Amino acid sequence: MTERAPPGGGGFDISRAWTDERARGVIFQILIVLGVAGLAAFIVMNTITNLREAGLSSGYGFLFDTANFDINQRLLDYASTSTYGQAFVVGALNTVLVAVMGIIAATVIGFVTGVLRLSNNFLISRIVGVWVEFTRNVPVLLQIIFWWLIMLALPRVKDSISIGDAAFLNNRGIFLPSPIFEDGSAIVLAMILVGVIGAVLVGRWARKRQEATGRTFPVGWVGLGLIVGIPVVIYFALGQPLDFDIPEKKRFNLKGGFNITPELIALWLALSTYTGAFISEIVRGGILSVSKGQTEAAGALGLRRGLTMRKIILPQALRVIIPPMTSQYLNLTKNSSLAVAIGYQDIVSIGDTILNQSGQALEVISLYMAFYLVLSLLTSAFMNWYNKRIALVER
Repeated sequence: MTERAPPGGGGFDISRAWTDERARGVIFQILIVLGVAGLAAFIVMNTITNLREAGLSSGYGFLFDTANFDINQRLLDYASTSTYGQAFVVGALNTVLVAVMGIIAATVIGFVTGVLRLSNNFLISRIVGVWVEFTRNVPVLLQIIFWWLIMLALPRVKDSISIGDAAFLNNRGIFLPSPIFEDGSAIVLAMILVGVIGAVLVGRWARKRQEATGRTFPVGWVGLGLIVGIPVVIYFALGQPLDFDIPEKKRFNLKGGFNITPELIALWLALSTYTGAFISEIVRGGILSVSKGQTEAAGALGLRRGLTMRKIILPQALRVIIPPMTSQYLNLTKNSSLAVAIGYQDIVSIGDTILNQSGQALEVISLYMAFYLVLSLLTSAFMNWYNKRIALVER
């Protein structure tokens, strides 16, 4: 007589695995992963074959070839004899520059206009409301071109608008004094950095002291003294080791200083105002999410309206404001790629030039994608950290 195998014995039972919901889910996931991997392998092999048949070599070795083109707006030393890789770095820094400047300006514009939209003054709230609705409903590309045309309509170099004979505004941009670092200037810069660190530490100590005792501390004045006062004293004590190269007006151009191109200014203004209009609505919604009883309680305690907004309303509203505002920061960063429309040499504009010269389309596009992915992830990581830091703690 044949003995029956005990339940669970006899090895892997495919029928039981298929009827088990969890095991079936694992099987489907494995099959999907294998399918995606197979599709990716097919695409890669097919692409390599097509490139080989077209006589194009794949790889990133082209980044070490000579670029043979100039870049007018740059934060690093660069010449036409530099490599494609160096050109990519310059373009990436140009993108980071306009993104950081835009995020700062858009945040200020958004918070100011968001608060003004809730003003009791009918005229101010309506004017700001009209501006917000107009700005966020006009395509950002058109706004970039609009500001660019405004910059090009400024006076020519010989008719430059002078600001204290130290800065000049014309259709070639803004010319500002450039710093000249002499012996001892590193000490002054180091003291500024130390002052910033000291101001942060004093601010943390004052916050803990206020929570423990209720007594306030003049953090603003102390911070100003640390960041500005002490470095200024050391600057004069060392014999003014930091000088400035003032731009001088010549017949056909301006000599000296440094130039902020009209393309950078136009892109910065357009991205800042466009994103600021969206942030304005986010801020307004965040403020309205705070219970009205908070404002009434502050008024009953005799707090002024401005102090109530800074100390009570905004700290509570930030937990609602930060998550959607992070998305606007990411949108601003990615919208900066529209700079190619007006000739601002960001990573996309420079990458297009490299692509046309080298023919390495896939490699250039992959560098675009990797750069924007890393930049977006870093922005998200910082904003998530800040959001957790300011989160309300229940007592």
